[in-house]
Amino acid sequence: MNWTAAIRKKLSEQLTWENLLPSEQPVYVSSLVYSFGVFTLSALFVVIVSGIIMASKGTLWYQTSHLGYFFRNIHFWSVQAFFFFMTMHLVGQFFMGAWREGRAFTWVLGALSFGIAVVTAFTGYLSRGDFFAQWNQVQAKDAFNGSGLDGYINVLNNGQVYGLHIAVLPIVLIILVGWHLLQVRRLGVVPPYPEKGNQEGDAQ
Repeated sequence: MNWTAAIRKKLSEQLTWENLLPSEQPVYVSSLVYSFGVFTLSALFVVIVSGIIMASKGTLWYQTSHLGYFFRNIHFWSVQAFFFFMTMHLVGQFFMGAWREGRAFTWVLGALSFGIAVVTAFTGYLSRGDFFAQWNQVQAKDAFNGSGLDGYINVLNNGQVYGLHIAVLPIVLIILVGWHLLQVRRLGVVPPYPEKGNQEGDAQ
């Protein structure tokens, strides 16, 4: 069996249509804590669409045009919603022990997605083109110099920062989020902790 056939066979075993598009979900999924992941994905979709529109028009468009300023605000507030829902999702799944029952890698992917999202938002803030972005660039430069990262990323280089924000980091983030979602579909959502009475009854 060649490697493509092996991969296809593995994927067909791990990701069935019932996993990808389940027709039924456990009753506990109706809880609000299970909805934050969907809210996060919805906000990310708006972030990506508004970001593509802004990038296609160029940096001056969202600084000088009323329509560009409108999309800039959509992008900004969808990022705020994205981080709010993602933080709620992360905290909720932490207290639910989302790494249980073989889901540790799913948890790691989610945590990595959070970290990459922070860096992506940071480069986006530096790309705003206003006084606050310039001030943060200068302050961040000192931090990067002190940490030794200035040899890899020059935050005063607007072209480099903008390229990271609209191309490199979003692609990495989308891959991680997509991988995380596939893992959730493959293994299912983590069930709540069993009640203490049930645990004691099982032990007896």
